[in-house]
Amino acid sequence: MNPLTERLARQLHRDAGACDAPIWERLSKEALKPGSARRTVNVKKLGQLTSSGQTVAVPGKVLGTGTISHPISVFSFSISEPAAKKITGAGGRVLSREDLVKASPSGKGVVLVG
Repeated sequence: MNPLTERLARQLHRDAGACDAPIWERLSKEALKPGSARRTVNVKKLGQLTSSGQTVAVPGKVLGTGTISHPISVFSFSISEPAAKKITGAGGRVLSREDLVKASPSGKGVVLVG
């Protein structure tokens, strides 16, 4: 397994315990799955499933197919450059794990997509 992915899983596990937030534990377990078992979500799907201002966690990769017309904040294990540009172009943000946990320590308001 990729050492960066292992580190991400450990950090999310620690966040789950420190913040008493089951969502971080779930993301930790998703990170430990093989790459072929992780989810892939397109920007179009994010646009369809979310509303303006939501914070979204994708336990997998975000790809740039489609468009999004409203701002959202997105955390994912991986994101393509076109997807990141489309999200930020719509006024949204691409979040790191640290930013995500800092913005919502308990995980309330964070929506899992994928």
